[in-house]
Amino acid sequence: MELNNFQQDVLEQELPVLVDFFATWCGPCKMLAPVLEELDAEYGGRVKIVKIDIDKHIELARQFRVATVPTMMVFENGEQKETVIGYHSKEELVELLGL
Repeated sequence: MELNNFQQDVLEQELPVLVDFFATWCGPCKMLAPVLEELDAEYGGRVKIVKIDIDKHIELARQFRVATVPTMMVFENGEQKETVIGYHSKEELVELLGL
């Protein structure tokens, strides 16, 4: 789930991609992590989840104007479709992704 290459991991995916911009020091991010793991385990064949540590990938965070963590973005066919900020339940994320 950790980012390797943004182009390959996000923009070139056939599946919808949920990108989680997070920080290791962020409390709500820590609460969200098991929700994303559960989502990945249950829907892994229908959606890809990519986690981006904003402290390691500062330029990407700037490029997407991430000012608050967690910020999650949904990409489909290489295009950013949705953005949500803060903690969200598994049910809310399933609805966001249309699963």
